[in-house]
Amino acid sequence: MEVAAHKTKPVTVGVFLGDALARYHFGEHHPFGPSRYPAFVDEFRRRGLLAQVLLPEFTEAARSCIEYFHTPQYVASVLAQSASGLGFLDHGDTPAFHGIYHAAAAVVGATLAAVRGVMDGCFTRAFIPVAGLHHAARDRASGFCVFNDCAVAIAALRREYAVQRIAYVDVDAHHGDGVYYGFADDPALSIVDIHEDGGTLFPGTGAADETGVGAATGSKLNIPLPAGSGDASVRAVWTRAEEFLRDSRPEFILLQCGADGLADDPLTHLRYTPALHRYISQRLCAVADACCAGRLVAMGGGGYHTGNLAAAWCEVVGAMLASARDGAS
Repeated sequence: MEVAAHKTKPVTVGVFLGDALARYHFGEHHPFGPSRYPAFVDEFRRRGLLAQVLLPEFTEAARSCIEYFHTPQYVASVLAQSASGLGFLDHGDTPAFHGIYHAAAAVVGATLAAVRGVMDGCFTRAFIPVAGLHHAARDRASGFCVFNDCAVAIAALRREYAVQRIAYVDVDAHHGDGVYYGFADDPALSIVDIHEDGGTLFPGTGAADETGVGAATGSKLNIPLPAGSGDASVRAVWTRAEEFLRDSRPEFILLQCGADGLADDPLTHLRYTPALHRYISQRLCAVADACCAGRLVAMGGGGYHTGNLAAAWCEVVGAMLASARDGAS
């Protein structure tokens, strides 16, 4: 499928909110707790952004859509633990609770609604705060991630819209291993993943020499940064990353904009500021406008300091809205 590079109508931005997303958390004493979602919404309202965006509806993803990426056996196991509410879905980071299947399926549903809304012309760009669960593998949960909505979105673009050249950009402090290894042999999925070096942070992957497998070698760009890196470190590599993206001629761009790289996050060791999220989002809006009719969906990802994630994600949406006002990034 070829997507025209020019925009044919004004840029509009959809933001996905609602109680169904708020239910995806693991309790008060877990890093991925219940305060993350309301922290974003409160700041979003305080900045006056709510009145400037569309608020599309969404529903829980169908099991058949979740299985675009995940194995039926794994989906069945999540259903069983969702009913029992017992145990862990991985080795100890991702506890089960009653209804976890439905909470995770709602995240996938929101991301699919964002992708479909962009593809169907309902809005040009979109943001989902509780999404970007990039660690889940085809057959298992990992790192607070039950279903990998990023990967399901990639598969949905292929199956439902025949989009082939997709760019996945991940600036979460943690390497997006579920997406990378899920598509390591896919030459039409270009990945740019800027993250803290795996030597100091879970999941320990994403080395610079991981560039894809077989025919896909060279289609993935992993950029690990040393602990303590800040905005300047990312800006120093961004020109290379953006050239890589433009050379891939994407028909659609997905951004996992985790906020756990900001200074004082309790789980990581980077020192970004919210300004970096605005910069990256501005640049990706420009790439999207030049390559794929503006089509860009951003997913919140990690972030365990609520003030940080609220500020960073508001900068992402703010950059999308600014590009709409400017008429071009």
